[in-house]
Amino acid sequence: MIKKIKIEQLTPGMYVQDFNCSWLEHPFVTNSLLLETMKDVDRVREFGIRELYIDTVKGLDEGDALTLEEARKKTTEEMHVVLDWERPTTIKNRIEVVEELPKAKRVKQDAKKAITEIMADIKLGKQVEVEKAEHVVEGMVDSIFRNVDALTSLSRIKEADQYLFMHSVNVCVLMVSFCRFLSLERDVIVRVGVGALLHDIGKTKMPIRILYKPAHLTEKEFEVMQKHATYGRDILLKTSTISKEAIQVAYEHHERFDGTGYPNKLVGDGISKFGQMASIADVYDAITTDRVYHKGMEPAEAIRKIFDWSKHNFKEDLTHWFIKCVGIYPVGTLVRLDSGLLAVVAEPGQKSILRPMVKVVYDTNKQRLVKPYNLDLGADAGPGAEQKIIAYEDPIKRGINPLDFLDLHGIF
Repeated sequence: MIKKIKIEQLTPGMYVQDFNCSWLEHPFVTNSLLLETMKDVDRVREFGIRELYIDTVKGLDEGDALTLEEARKKTTEEMHVVLDWERPTTIKNRIEVVEELPKAKRVKQDAKKAITEIMADIKLGKQVEVEKAEHVVEGMVDSIFRNVDALTSLSRIKEADQYLFMHSVNVCVLMVSFCRFLSLERDVIVRVGVGALLHDIGKTKMPIRILYKPAHLTEKEFEVMQKHATYGRDILLKTSTISKEAIQVAYEHHERFDGTGYPNKLVGDGISKFGQMASIADVYDAITTDRVYHKGMEPAEAIRKIFDWSKHNFKEDLTHWFIKCVGIYPVGTLVRLDSGLLAVVAEPGQKSILRPMVKVVYDTNKQRLVKPYNLDLGADAGPGAEQKIIAYEDPIKRGINPLDFLDLHGIF
């Protein structure tokens, strides 16, 4: 049985099934291992892990701990109570998603090209072309002001072989959208967006063997990798036109609210607001992306993790706003309705974060696919108003690719 325990309950003889943190946050070779000695336990505690999951079949038990299912249910119930909301009129879409998608496609392509060129220039010893970054971020801001959902929907399409570049682009999209949800001024959004696009610029100084290692890093390699935030700050400080907001994003995106981050172990509001926001966006994109040694989470599971980690790693109110921005069930999530139908989330709900527009694709009552059709769970009357989401489904287990139903294939 899998159980969730607090770090204080961890003892030698327990088998860790999941460290309950981003795979980027620990240097252990695997995410599961038997802790044989107190030294092993102390090593886990050193990395600021507050709660984790143990396998009571493979190791010692903890009688008072919640089971995995109980812990998930508890977190989901907490999210539904805390996070249900109506999207403010200040962020209503001006045009439809389908109309904005082609424009958003070009914006994302331009951003990928820009960050690829900028990183190549840095490796050659050149300075950052801030104007190039600003140009593509301006395009992102324009797109998100027209329709906040189109560009973020495209972020569901991942390119594993281009991780470093696409991660930079996706974090930028998330940060621009996040800033928009917080109703920040346009010029501030652009400055923050530039920092997000360049947040991993320090990785250009990393040894190739570490940066592209097709396995978990060793503890020493992990220490080297942690230096990229400082390298990024140093690179940006050499550029006279860079903003302080951009530097904060690049330098602080691995800091954690409880002081367990790096490079400076800053605590609470000792981390800038934009550094706090970037830490959330960075982790969300990282854990939802497939790597050679890491299977990306489904967005809904990642959101639940982010909510859980807000008790320690992230500022709670900012985390709640991020989840309201992305959605408890982000676009592309396969969900189960109380009617037994399975549907793909197509657009965020306008009236409630829990009642999005979905596309019905499967009937569990009849155990068969259905001809896809739209269902507005936020409608005041009709079939949509009579149904609600009760859980998200694993698309792999169902043999369903949600992207097949979002008209996104062929965008890239």
